[in-house]
Amino acid sequence: MNYKATTTWMFSRLPMYQKQGAAAYKADLSRTKLLASHLGHPENSFKSIHIGGTNGKGSTAHMLAAVLQSAGYKVGLYTSPHLKDFRERIRIDGTKIPEAFVVKFIKENKYFLEKNELSFFEMTVGLAFDYFAKSKVDIGIIEVGLGGRLDSTNIINPELSIITNIGYDHTQFLGETLQKIATEKAGIIKSNTGVVIGESQSELIDIFINKSRSLNADIYFADKEINQSLPSSLLGDYQKKNIKTVLQSLLVLKAKGFAVLDIHIKKGLENVQKLTGLRGRWELLSENPKTICDTAHNREALTLVFNQLNKESFASLHIVIGIVNDKNLDKLLDVFPKQAQYYFCRPNIPRGMDAELLAEKFYDVGLKGRAYGSVKIAFQAAKKHALNEDLIFIGGSTFVVAEVL
Repeated sequence: MNYKATTTWMFSRLPMYQKQGAAAYKADLSRTKLLASHLGHPENSFKSIHIGGTNGKGSTAHMLAAVLQSAGYKVGLYTSPHLKDFRERIRIDGTKIPEAFVVKFIKENKYFLEKNELSFFEMTVGLAFDYFAKSKVDIGIIEVGLGGRLDSTNIINPELSIITNIGYDHTQFLGETLQKIATEKAGIIKSNTGVVIGESQSELIDIFINKSRSLNADIYFADKEINQSLPSSLLGDYQKKNIKTVLQSLLVLKAKGFAVLDIHIKKGLENVQKLTGLRGRWELLSENPKTICDTAHNREALTLVFNQLNKESFASLHIVIGIVNDKNLDKLLDVFPKQAQYYFCRPNIPRGMDAELLAEKFYDVGLKGRAYGSVKIAFQAAKKHALNEDLIFIGGSTFVVAEVL
């Protein structure tokens, strides 16, 4: 199989949470461990950092990667989902995994993957770890896919665990309360391994403290420990919280012997996209009219994004919006700007919410707009109607942003 045929097989044959929802969520690490054993436990061949949380995981991972790259380390970066190309998920020093490596990995392991019914995410984790091990990275920065305790990435023994924050997302898998979600995400805390908590949420602090104490793991609350912020090429106001998480994490890593200087931190933070390839975080696509996209897709993240939109200067606001059908819209609708023209669309995945249904939900709370046949058509309509002094925002789902990019 060539690369296209290989990825088509990966996407279509096996269930994948990002496309299908609950059918792809495997609350069990047994198959991941089986694959790791089959591959010779590549996860034990390199140092790692494990990053979980509700929002900011990807940004934090990319910022840390950029700083460590600037310090001269060979850095593997595993994140999800991708925006345009599957290979975005697996990078070394910002360069995507070669197509040939993906093809070779699947070809050599296809019988095993089929026989043991490995999910898309499980095989992708195995692919990333195998690539990092064979490439002899100095450190791998590993982002949790979903939750933590039972996530396929949770077979590593990292140098440091990071939990950015806790919010309401994936409640059908992780629990309906913040406490239950925090307990699942705390599952990445390891014995005798430091953990950095990005945001100290009063109702959750004890969960993290008790978990870390039970494992003799030093715990650091970044928002309490770090009083400074630094400039970053990531422009969203919400990145200030992530930067504090990164700075606290670097202090822990430096205490463990990582040679990171202030000049490396400055260079890394000011060149995140250039060094790592990150896209879709408060990304300015064009001027006249100003057009911004962001992958925020849950209440906490959307609230931050729309608060920042309110600080922008514009005559009229146009919002291209699409979401997936497992979101609880009733808990989201009140955060959307009232004075905006909406362009409703369905992201082109099986679990994308129908645009007409989305429009009806918005109409019910007084938010007006029109449903369109696709993300592309909706975006074209927004550009047609917007004046130069207006602002266009695209979001609601990673998949909407991906289609626009």
